[in-house]
Formats: sequence, structure tokens, C-alpha cells
Amino acid sequence: MVAAAAVTPLGYLAVRSFDHGAGEVWRVLWRSRTFDLAVRSVALAVAVTTACLVLGVLSAWLVVRSDLPGRRFAGILLVLPLAVPSYVAGFTWLALAPGLTGFWGASLVLTLVSYPYVLVVDAAALRTADPAVEEVARSLGRTSTRTFFSVTLRQIRPAATAGGLLVALYVLSDFGAVSLMRFDAFTLGIYTSYRGTFDRTPAAILGCVLVVLAILLTVGERRARGATGGRGEREPVRVPLGRAKIPAVLGTAVVLLFALGVPVASLVRWLVAGSSAAGGNLLSTTGNTVAVAASGAVLTVVFALPVGILAARHRGPLVRGMELASFAGHALPGITVGLALVFFGIRVLPDLYQTTSMLAFAYAVLFLPLAVSAVRTAVAHAPPVLEDVSRSLGKGRSATRLLVTVPLAAPGILAGAALVFLTCAKELPATLLLRPTGVDTLATELWTKTEIGAYAAAAPYAAVLLVVAAIPAVVLDRFLRGATR
Repeated sequence: MVAAAAVTPLGYLAVRSFDHGAGEVWRVLWRSRTFDLAVRSVALAVAVTTACLVLGVLSAWLVVRSDLPGRRFAGILLVLPLAVPSYVAGFTWLALAPGLTGFWGASLVLTLVSYPYVLVVDAAALRTADPAVEEVARSLGRTSTRTFFSVTLRQIRPAATAGGLLVALYVLSDFGAVSLMRFDAFTLGIYTSYRGTFDRTPAAILGCVLVVLAILLTVGERRARGATGGRGEREPVRVPLGRAKIPAVLGTAVVLLFALGVPVASLVRWLVAGSSAAGGNLLSTTGNTVAVAASGAVLTVVFALPVGILAARHRGPLVRGMELASFAGHALPGITVGLALVFFGIRVLPDLYQTTSMLAFAYAVLFLPLAVSAVRTAVAHAPPVLEDVSRSLGKGRSATRLLVTVPLAAPGILAGAALVFLTCAKELPATLLLRPTGVDTLATELWTKTEIGAYAAAAPYAAVLLVVAAIPAVVLDRFLRGATR
């Protein structure tokens, strides 16, 4: 049922793609522009994912395993860029450096808002990985650096590849940063096709190409993931940084300056210099944002539980197919999913069209991989022997999953829920198309104000959005710390 729900937009794309027959499909696929869009999008995804893997793995290790000064506070701050929408980060950087456009501008902005995907899952893996393996390596004469590259990275490779997959899918589906940075990627091409002509067929075909790219990425991630390490029975010993402490502190400060300092400084400047106000609807807009994001997070986690448990505990073609299906919607740009569900709602479920339920379903389709990856990693680290004990004491399979597996994996599951909440709160295109009439969110109000250049009026909405996102970031950090208990 979850797999069928996740691929619902694909049904719309398939129908629209073949509106004019197979000949039109081949004509669009073999256009030079389609090839250029594919090369540009893949190159952007590779560049951003590589940078995020480096930043995410190093940041997670510094926060979890090292004696970095203020590591707990740094861990919270390093996660906060997840709350910065790509279109807000893009504008703030353009305001600072107007010439920062094209490939490198889009790469910088998307890296700064995406690396926490890798950081969060790697931090959870580092907290639960068995420290005895690293201690044995050091006792045999290996330095801390060699132990990190030869042992630690092997232990967290499944989590790192899962985080890298999330980043790559996010980059492929992003619209805000690439449009502001004027980088012609697939999402911008689809949007241009939707706006430039009444014929939606070429845009639907390009959407199908994005799905194929997502499937290829997911298959590659599964092959590179490797086996999951065992769960540690105690908290690992902090590794002293020694002479590397000052470079580590400076590096962390630079990342925070670029990822948080620039957006926050721009928002402060808008708030101080602006003469317009957000108006009396700021409180109601904040309430709407929290309500729709929470609804989307709850529904997404409910969808992710069976898929994540299945992927962690079983193998086979059917399991791979279910997991692949759950990742399909995340590769689609939000505008495509939104339009697909508009079509589906009007034709099939008119009573749910423009309701919170339909919007929450759109969030579940778009962000299901965030929760599935978190559930899969958390369940994989839960000792299977405890499930065997439960079964031997007479509990059935379903009762064991509910009473043993889910509680053991609760920190990771709640981390996934927090990630989904953050992402739902800043989602824009699908929210614009599917929100109930008269219901505005912080993201839609922010986008409306920035479109007309009213940056001072937009600043309060952006500031409140960061505050709203800070709450689940703190909760996320607490639950990740509880993973070792």
C-alpha cells in the first residue's frame, strides 16, 4: 500500500507522457536540451553530494567522537541549516555576491543547506557503532587518523551512503536554488515547460527522466552500502584532537559562518532596515506551518515503518522493489508532485482536493525517503537477538516488531520524523498548489514577499521559520544522544 501511494504521481506522469503517443516521447527524449539538462543535473548532484559527504562525516565525527570544545552546542548549530530553505539561502548569497550564479553558486548554496542530511544519520551511526573495533585497531599501533579511515569509515559507510543518497535526490528535486542561481537544471526545465506552453506532455516526460535517475541512484546506493556494523554496548571514548583542535574549531566556525551566518546576517539587515511589517497574520501563519508540517511528518513516519523494517530485516527482489518505489517521489520536483495530485484529486478524490489531508499525502510522497532511511538504519542497528528472545517467549511477529523492534529503534525513527518536519515546514511548490484555500504557511508568505522584492516584509516570516525549525533540531539532538542508552 505504501509503495502504491508513493508511485501515484508516476501514474499521472505516465498518462501525460503518452498523451500524444510514443513518437512524442522519443522526440523529447532525444532532444539535445534533454541531454544537456541530464548532464547538468547529474554534475550538480555529484558535486554537492561529494561536498556534503566530506562535511557531514567530518562534522559528525567531531561532534560525537572528538573532544571538540562546545561540541554539544556545535552539534545543534550544525543541524540548523536544514531549516534554511534553498531559495532563502540563494537570495542571501546573491545579496552578498551578485556574481555568484551558475553551477558553482548553486553547488555552494545546496551544499550548505544539504550537508546536515549526512551529518544526522552519521552521528546516529557513530553513537551506536561498537567502539571496541576502533580500540583494538589503536592497540595494534594504528594512529587515530589511520583508525578513522580504515575502521570508523567502514562502520558508518551504510549511514553515509544513505545520507549521500538523500542529498543527491534533494539536489535533483530542488527548484528554489537553481532558479535563483540561474542554473538550467531539470527542475527549472520542467517549470519552464509548464509555464511556457499549454502542452504539459514534455514536462511530464522530463519528470519521468528524473524518476529514472532516482532509481539509478538508489540502486547504486544499495550496492555501495555494505553491511551494517554491530551495536556498541557502551559509549565510545572521546578522541583527543591535540594539535588539530584549532583547525577543527576554525573549520567548524567557517561552516557555521557560511551556512548560518550569511542567512542570519541578511535577515537581521532586512529586519533593521525595513519599514514594512509582516502584518497580523504572522501568528496564524506560524500555526498553519506547524500544523501541516506535523501532519506530514506523522503520516510519513507511519508510511516509512513497514518499508524501513522490511528493508532492514529482509532481502530479495520484492523488498528491493518496495524500497525503490518509496524513493520514487523524492526525485520529482515539488511542482510536479503538486500538479499530479491536483489532477488526481480533481479526477479521483474531489472531496480531498485542497485539504490538509491531501497536502500531508503530498509531503509523504515527497519526503518518504528521509523517514525510510532513518527507520532502516535504526532497525538495522537494533540487535536481532532480542527479537528472537521475544519470539521464543511466545510473542508473534507483529507483537515483537511493535514491542521490541520499534522501541529499540525509537531514537532513529524520531530523528527521521524531525527531519521530515523540518523539510515539510520549508517546502514550497507543492504547498502552493495543494494548500487549503486561505491557508498560508511561512514558506508561501516568504516566497510571495520575495517575488515582489519586499524583503523587509519577508524577513519576519524567514526569522520565525528558523525559530520553528530550531525546536525539532534540539529535540533531534536529544534523541540522537539517547541512542546509546
